[in-house]
Parts: sequence; structure tokens; C-alpha cells
Amino acid sequence: MTSPGEDPRLSSLHLQGHQSAIQLFTEAKRSGRMPHAWLLTGPPGIGKATLAFHLARMVLGGESAESPAGRRISAATHADLLVISRSYDEKRQRYRGEIVMDEVRPVNDFLHRTAAEGGWRVVIVDGAEWMNRNAANALLKILEEPPPSALLLLTSSSPGRLLPTIRSRCQRIDLKPLSSSELAAVIAREAPGTAPAELERALSAAQGSPGRVFDLLADEGGQMAGLVQQALNGVSVSDAYIVAETVLKKENGFNLFFSLLSNVLQEQARSSARQGLTKSVFFAKAWENVMRLQNETDHFNLDKQEALLEAMMIAGKV
Repeated sequence: MTSPGEDPRLSSLHLQGHQSAIQLFTEAKRSGRMPHAWLLTGPPGIGKATLAFHLARMVLGGESAESPAGRRISAATHADLLVISRSYDEKRQRYRGEIVMDEVRPVNDFLHRTAAEGGWRVVIVDGAEWMNRNAANALLKILEEPPPSALLLLTSSSPGRLLPTIRSRCQRIDLKPLSSSELAAVIAREAPGTAPAELERALSAAQGSPGRVFDLLADEGGQMAGLVQQALNGVSVSDAYIVAETVLKKENGFNLFFSLLSNVLQEQARSSARQGLTKSVFFAKAWENVMRLQNETDHFNLDKQEALLEAMMIAGKV
């Protein structure tokens, strides 16, 4: 979860929810038969990265914020923790479109050297589905022959995009939604002073996702959510242009619109699948197309208005 005030390194100090996942990990660690690789899956914003850092703290003795290891993890200076994720392009103010080989290459040397603090060496690959083919193959070689006392924690919102051979070599945990009380605790800590009406609106539509809560809170009054629903209901060409113009006038409107739209499509896909409805395939495909459209627009600096128009066309067909 990447939330307004804190990054996952810090929010991992006061993790909310996911107790069954923590219990499974704790029992594996206690048994002495710890799987060398874990795959944490769930929708965007559910708290996968926060949990990964929490598990890393458990292994590296950094659960206390004031402990030496805890302070080093928070400051990103712990010698036995390596984090791999999409890099951020400061010039273009956006994340790069993939994790490349050069970003994964250091993992092998890191895991084969002696632990600086005499214990585990931990690698977090946050957003593992973003690895390109070469990067994924490099990681696979490590998973096939992991060194002792090495732990890899992979997070993914789209595990189906990972190589099957990577998935098969990981202990998978599918994260469950947080309860309303757990979400409220996150908001109280990270967004104190939220108006009661806004809090109620966000909690009722968040579906247990902390990240989704903050998307909804960023959409004050629910205007963007209303535009998303308008797109899902189907809009004429002229109305689509009006919606696109409204979205682009708002600060961070483009990303917020896509985030809310992808949230709705993914939830509809999950709900339909649970009911055994064939339409779940259409929702899932629409979600994938919307995510691809947003990523390609960011990666290649494409026209945002055109991307919004295409996203509305996709949404109107489900």
C-alpha cells in the first residue's frame, strides 16, 4: 500500500489486517522449513508491499521502530534487505513501464554474499508482474537454485502475468480485504481529520482495500466516481469529450479516473467469477485493457485525452 503520508517501509511498522498471512509465515519460520520464496497477491492497494516489508522486518529483527535493524529498514539502509521495483522517472514524473534485467541482476550477487548481520538476506520484488522477459528469466534462475538463508518476497496484482515456473516455485498467499474497522484505523493514522461523511463514503466503496480508500478520499465529493459510472453506463462521443476535459482539468485527474475505473472493473470481474458468471471474462479483459492503456500512455507519453476516450469506449462495452 502506498498511502498519502507513508511508504510501505514505514506503514509496515503498524500493519492492519492480513493476520492469517502473518500466521502462515510465522508457522513456516518456526518450523524450520521456511519456503525460500513467497508470492503475495491481491488487488492494487490491498497492502501487498506493506506486508512484504512487515515480513522482512520479522526475519531481520526489525519489527520495533526503535531497534537498530528497525531504524535501518525504515531508512532504506539495511545491508541485508534489497528492494526491486519499477524505478521512478523524475524527469517525466512517472514510473517506468517495466522492471528490466539491469534492475534484477544485482539480486544474485546480493543473495550469495555473507549476510552483513549474520542472519537472513531478504529481497522484495514489488510488482513482479512488471518484469520483462529477460528480468523474469534472471529471477527464475535464482528461484531454481536459491542459496541458504535467502528469502524472496514477490508481490503481484496480476500473478497470471508471471511465468508459470516462477509461480510454481513460490509459496502463494492471496490477501483478503481488510475489515471496516481496520480500514478506519489506517485512515485515522494516515489521514486524520477526514470529514465523517467522506470517511463513510470511502469505507462503503473501498471493498477492503486501503489503497482504494485513499483513491476515494482524493476524489472529494465523489465527482470522479460519478464520471467513471457515467462511462460504464455508456456515453456518446460528444459527452465522452466533455468527461475527458473534466477529468484532465483536475489535479492528477487522469490517474485517479483510471484507478477508480480499474477498481470497479476488477471488482466486477471478481464478483462475477464468484457467482460463476461467464461475464467475468469480459470484465477481466476490460480491466486488463484499461490497465494496459494507462501504462502505455504513461510509458510512451501518449495523448491522455485519446487514452480517456478509449478507456470510456472499453468501459461502455462491458
